[in-house]
Amino acid sequence: YCPLSHFQWQSVCAGEGAQGCYVPARCFSAEKFCRHFHHPNRSLLPLFAVMNGNDYADLAALEVFFSKVRLPRGCAAGKQGKHVRLQGLLNWLGPFAEPSEAVDNVLKHLQKHQREEIRELLCTSMEDYTPSDVNLEDFFQNGKYECEAARKAGLPRWVLDALAKGKLAPFISDALILRSTFLHVQVENMQRPSAHSTALPIRQVIYGLLLKVSQNTEAASPSKQTNELPVVCEFDRLQKTLKKTFVQAASLPTDFCDGHFPLDKLMEVPMSCRQMLLLETLGVKMSFLESIPSHLQLPVAVTCYWICYSEPKVKLHQLKALLLMMVSGELHRITNDPDPTVVCAEDDSIAYNEFLKWKEKKLQNKDFDLDAAHSFCQWQCCLQMGLYLNQLLCTPLSEPDLTWLYNGTLVHRLYQELKSTPSVENLFSSSPKMTLLYQVLLNMVES
Repeated sequence: YCPLSHFQWQSVCAGEGAQGCYVPARCFSAEKFCRHFHHPNRSLLPLFAVMNGNDYADLAALEVFFSKVRLPRGCAAGKQGKHVRLQGLLNWLGPFAEPSEAVDNVLKHLQKHQREEIRELLCTSMEDYTPSDVNLEDFFQNGKYECEAARKAGLPRWVLDALAKGKLAPFISDALILRSTFLHVQVENMQRPSAHSTALPIRQVIYGLLLKVSQNTEAASPSKQTNELPVVCEFDRLQKTLKKTFVQAASLPTDFCDGHFPLDKLMEVPMSCRQMLLLETLGVKMSFLESIPSHLQLPVAVTCYWICYSEPKVKLHQLKALLLMMVSGELHRITNDPDPTVVCAEDDSIAYNEFLKWKEKKLQNKDFDLDAAHSFCQWQCCLQMGLYLNQLLCTPLSEPDLTWLYNGTLVHRLYQELKSTPSVENLFSSSPKMTLLYQVLLNMVES
């Protein structure tokens, strides 16, 4: 267990050999925890956790146990309330050799008709604490990842490797293995359809890539053959209520998958074909994007998609605020380049300093525009699924650096000020390069 507060983020150390750098941290181990409380048997820790309750198990029936048993107090002074119970329970568990013996003694304090039900609940809850069979040390030191559950899932090797390295999102594995996905709610207008509905066509293409089976898969049993496309169960919201919807996967173009299961062969599909599928999904052509920096091509393509599919339609001030935010991120990137050989142009530095001064000014209109927030949430949903599709297709477009691409506070402020002070559109006028970039982006997405 490694609390984030105990990472020494500012003290990066050089590793030995090819291991690279590392961040020093204080780690807490189960063995040291047991020694601290003079409780040597770590096999009893899952029972200790379950009896105290956690996010998944809150056994109210055990309050009868705590009311009847006399828990020994620890030697540490100053412990009050639940800390007394925690230390007392640890000491009470100490004499038992194994969890089953301790469970039997817990059940003695409960009514007979409850005992078997509580035994099953305790044992089932303790299973959640079974250590994973994945060798994390091998993964972090050598980049090797072997997991029996992953092998049994029958996924292609390249998918397993990409998931292990974080190159594919958990959304992908959920759709592929569980056939269900959970779409997280943002700060949006609950009276309107979910912001995720705008990105539905992109998700359907993702599902089509993941779940489209070969036409020959069921050749041995013609009675089972069907033209129906597979479905994925999506959990989203309907107003403020959780809603479950079965979404049909998109049928992929025949010239792309050529009748074969594309997931197995996806790495072999020419890059131009993968790029074409991505851009067709987003509704743009590569010739349309060639005049802008490669790392902005995907966000701009997503923005074009957002304009076409958003409901209600995107307002001009919302679009301009979003593009100005992208330009501010690009300006931040070039003026804070860590490469000492890269010299920032003087007018870019001036424009960046003026932008920072503008950010420090107090906003006159602090009213929160829920409709604008909903629209920007739609854009974020489109960007998220555009990124996932791009990753699944092995990045036919460069991935943007999300750390500077979007800033919710900034885009809302730009939107508010554009409504009252249109001259904010000239925020980067000191830099001809940034001014040109903004005009190019605006002309592209408006065309």
